[in-house]
Amino acid sequence: MPTSTLKNKIIGITMGDPSGIGPEVVAKALSNPLIYPLARFKIIGNKEIYKQYVQKLSPNCSFIHAGDLSLSRWKSGCVNPLSGADSLMYLEKAVRLLKNKGIDALVTAPVSKEAIARVNPSFVGHTEFLARSWDIKNVGMMFVSDALRAVLATRHIPLKEVSNTLNRHLIFETIQLTYTALQEFFKIKNPVIAVCGLNPHAGENGLLGKEEIKKIIPAIKKAQKRKWRVEGPFSADSLFIPSIVKRYDAVVAMYHDQGLIPIKTLFSPKLVNLTIGLPFIRTSPAHGTAFDIAGKNMADCSSMREAIKLAVALSNS
Repeated sequence: MPTSTLKNKIIGITMGDPSGIGPEVVAKALSNPLIYPLARFKIIGNKEIYKQYVQKLSPNCSFIHAGDLSLSRWKSGCVNPLSGADSLMYLEKAVRLLKNKGIDALVTAPVSKEAIARVNPSFVGHTEFLARSWDIKNVGMMFVSDALRAVLATRHIPLKEVSNTLNRHLIFETIQLTYTALQEFFKIKNPVIAVCGLNPHAGENGLLGKEEIKKIIPAIKKAQKRKWRVEGPFSADSLFIPSIVKRYDAVVAMYHDQGLIPIKTLFSPKLVNLTIGLPFIRTSPAHGTAFDIAGKNMADCSSMREAIKLAVALSNS
C-alpha cells in the first residue's frame, strides 16, 4: 500500500485513564519513526496531561482536547473518579468523531472500569460501550497475535454467571463473528476454528458438567452444517499447547480468563485486542492501566504500537 494512501487514513487514539499508563504508551508509540508515518493520527484526551509525557507532537499527529481534569487535581498511579470521568469524555468524543467521519478507526488506551463506574455505574468496558453507541448487540473481543487469535464467548461478567449466560445461540454467534472476522480482516478463505469446552476435560461426556452436551456441541454442529471448519469442544488445558493450537486460525473460549491467561502468557507484550462486529475498526493494547508503574517512565508501549499498526492495516485492507 503506498504511503500516500496510508496517510489519508485518520486514526483516532483515546488517551485512556490519565492516571494510568495510557498517556505514556500513546506518547511512546507515536514517537516511533516506524509508526507515525503510517497514517494521520488524532489523539483524543487531556492536552495538559499529555504534555507531561511529550512536549512536541510527532509528525502526522494532532490533538483534540477533551475532559475537564486540571493538573492541580490530577495524580498518576491511583484510581481517581476525576480521571475516570475524563477518560469517559475522551471516549464519548471519539464516538462523535467516528459518527461524523472525523476519524476512520479507533485505538483506545486502557481505562479503569472502577474509576469510570464511580461516575457511570453502567460502564463495564470499551467493547460494551461502543456496541451500545451503535445499538449493536453482537460484538466480540478478538485477541490477536502473530501466531494465534482468541475470541471470548462471554466477557466482563463474574465467573459464577458464566454457565447461565452461555447458550447455544450465543456460542454460535461467537463462532460466526470469529469466522467472518477471519475472512474479512485476515483474508483467510477457509478458516479453522477450535472451540473450548467449559468444564474440566470438556465435561467428560457429561460426567463433569452438561454444558458441552446441551450448549456447546449444538452450536458447533450448527456451524459445521454451514460447512465451516469448526472443531471441539476441547479441554482448554491441552488445547493451548503451542504444537496443538498452531493448527487453528482462532480459538473460541467460553469465558474471559480461559482465553486470556494462555494467550497473554504465550504472546504478550505484543498482543492486541480487536473488537469484531462493529462498523469500524477498533483496537487496543491487551493490558490495563498499570497504576503501579504510572508516571515512572517504565511502561512498555509494544502492545499499543501493535494496536496502532493493526488499526492502520485493517483500515487499508
